[in-house]
Amino acid sequence: MEASKEAFLREFGEHYGYPNGPKTIDEIRATEFKRLDGLVYLDHAGATMYSELQMEAIFKDFTTNVYGNPHSQSDTSSSTSDIVREARQQVLDYCKASPKDYSCIFTSGATAALKLVGEAFPWSCQSCFTYTMENHNSVLGIREYALDQGAAAFAMDVEETVHHGVSNGTAASMKVLQHQVQRRNEASSLEEPTGEAYNLFAFPSECNFSGLRFSLDLVKIIKEDPARILEGSPFCNGRWMVLIDAAKGSATEPPDLSLYPADFVVMSFYKLFGYPTGLGVLIARNDASRLLKKTYFSGGTVATSIADIDFVRRRKSVEELFEDGTISFLSIASVHHGFKILNSLTVSAISRHTASLAWYVRKKLLGLRHENGARVCTLYGDSKALFHDFGPTVSFNLKRSDGSWCGYREVEKLASLSGIQLRTGCFCNPGACAKYLGLSHLDLRSNFEAGHVCWDDHDIIHGKPTGAVRVSFGYMSTFEDAKKFIDFVTSSFVALPNWIESGYQLMQGSESRLGAASFYLKSITVYPIKSCAGFNVESWPLSTTGLLHDREWVLTSLSGEILTQKKVPEMCFISTFIDLDKGIMFVESPRCQVKLPINFITDSCNGGSEQIKLNGQRYEVQSYKNEVNIWFSNAIGRPCTLFRCFSSNHNFCLNKIKSASMGREVQSMLNFSNEAQFLLISEESVSDLSQRVSTKDVQKGACGAASQISPMRFRPNIVISGGEPYAEDGWKILKIGNKYFTSLGGCNRCQMINIVHDEAGLLQRSNEPLATLASYRRMKGKIFFGILLKYERSEPVGRDGDLWLQVGQDVHPNVS
Repeated sequence: MEASKEAFLREFGEHYGYPNGPKTIDEIRATEFKRLDGLVYLDHAGATMYSELQMEAIFKDFTTNVYGNPHSQSDTSSSTSDIVREARQQVLDYCKASPKDYSCIFTSGATAALKLVGEAFPWSCQSCFTYTMENHNSVLGIREYALDQGAAAFAMDVEETVHHGVSNGTAASMKVLQHQVQRRNEASSLEEPTGEAYNLFAFPSECNFSGLRFSLDLVKIIKEDPARILEGSPFCNGRWMVLIDAAKGSATEPPDLSLYPADFVVMSFYKLFGYPTGLGVLIARNDASRLLKKTYFSGGTVATSIADIDFVRRRKSVEELFEDGTISFLSIASVHHGFKILNSLTVSAISRHTASLAWYVRKKLLGLRHENGARVCTLYGDSKALFHDFGPTVSFNLKRSDGSWCGYREVEKLASLSGIQLRTGCFCNPGACAKYLGLSHLDLRSNFEAGHVCWDDHDIIHGKPTGAVRVSFGYMSTFEDAKKFIDFVTSSFVALPNWIESGYQLMQGSESRLGAASFYLKSITVYPIKSCAGFNVESWPLSTTGLLHDREWVLTSLSGEILTQKKVPEMCFISTFIDLDKGIMFVESPRCQVKLPINFITDSCNGGSEQIKLNGQRYEVQSYKNEVNIWFSNAIGRPCTLFRCFSSNHNFCLNKIKSASMGREVQSMLNFSNEAQFLLISEESVSDLSQRVSTKDVQKGACGAASQISPMRFRPNIVISGGEPYAEDGWKILKIGNKYFTSLGGCNRCQMINIVHDEAGLLQRSNEPLATLASYRRMKGKIFFGILLKYERSEPVGRDGDLWLQVGQDVHPNVS
């Protein structure tokens, strides 16, 4: 056993690994989670993993028993009803809720349960919906129902202050910051609450952003002494009900409803034991559920109804009243097998096990320092707030040694290359995100106006992070998972003495050696259809958009989405060739028996015209006949449409490109290229990369011959040969033949370069070569390889031989 694990076990051994359970953690991983070998999964707050033995038990259950629709009196239906009844009881038992006081209502998820409360709650113009800042969007959505009914709504921050020197040692008081009261009907704000209106207070048992757990004492305080929290508020005298969002917290600490009698609790089963998805639960106090006002009725919710007159009588039981239609009875039948796992390990043991891993990670992250002594990690979660513990979640951001932030997408991308799956962003918790990141309302609005939305790549705006990185642990997580994550952060983000962040240092001083180096144009590749295969030529004409006809066509889905190999890898099997003399593009695919000819003149006249959007720019495009679209749909295995840029105006679409290495803005005229007219790759740089990948494989003990990386892996337009590896990094202006080009800086690489197709026509994915590039070619969150070029045209476009590139031409960098 290595020293780090020995040290961990000395500190957490009594809590880690289920020492008193039926299986140790190592046995659980070896027998029930074999599919996680080589993978570190750290997003259990998003969805935990199901056990393989759990799924085998479910499959055996379903293949040996017959379950019928429970809305019947047949034997199979009756047995299904029994299973459902047992599942309800298991849910209530999990939260220590007596069936005399509580009912279990199955929903399609925790969000559906929250929606049910929001739409059925007895709102009035004197009601109030109050919620803590740390709440999921699915809780915040209840606000819409309240405001639409004329009720008030406001958020609050609740903190606990401990006072010393009292008779029993310490005492706690609460400090509350109430945010602005929101109303949509200003007239209702003039009415003084009478105390008869129903109000709702919502909070999470565990914040899914920071992992901090709220004290469930809030339940009793709000229900019994709301003035303690709402001091000075006109809503103090109302009838307060409490909702707990336990979707995140219930996996390790379900609320004890025998001690904290909340009115509503919501959970989702996939966060407890991985499967089933699409099934959640609303646990409702019976007296509270009788106050909910349900409008819609459906099959299963009525005792009787008459079709042609206004007559309906609803069922009396709470479950049957609120479960519309046929419940997901097979999913409900599988719940038993999940609870069996939790009960065998015990929730308290799961809580201790996962907490030990979270505390280890927090401790290690806090201890990381750059070589200049600066902290690497900023953790989120204020221990002064009214929380009594942390859940098994760690939320943070990383800083470079110069104090600038590392974007969370950079962390996520590099983690993925290291086989680590984690979560980034705001985790659908905008209040906690803004609170911990220090984002004002102005920041949030300006970020949105700058184009930032949930799940995008805008991780740093105006020097501030827009989200965070989150790792979270489940009952099957191991020390090895945590250790590999810490090692990843240390090796990728901690600056040590002589630590080099980027391979750009390789080109320093290269200008002084250019006189002794010679470069020439090795190959030219044209890619007529975006993301499809290109073709090599000995010579090719230039245009205002780069190589003539390069990325002039694009495939879109029927909904208008631009299709690329990232989502449709099969596009790489579509080969193209253009005969300039005939004015025809020939397209082939192994899935299509007939070669497709597309005539530039006649075929373009047969379709209509429209606009599409790519990279924030609008393009006027030409469509084609249905026969052409059917051919491409067969080629990629999904319906699609082919478009071509209008030759009359497509080369005036402007795309602003800001070079990370040059720090200036350049305008380029593009077809459907992502960033620039040309991508240049150096043969020597590719050879150096291949050697590095081979060396890494040898160090890992990989068997077999080293595979040579082809320059075509990077989809370049221009491949040059000569000089030293990465000499191109320092080029600003270059001349090929008698044509001048401006370098726009390095090309930021993505995981597309990790996908190749073998001789059998099969797609293969790996972490290379991007993982190796990330180890020495990373700068400010981007991994650079190759350079982007813009053609500096001074002559009119035509077929003159002077406007052609030719293989073998000399390349002269940094000419004046």
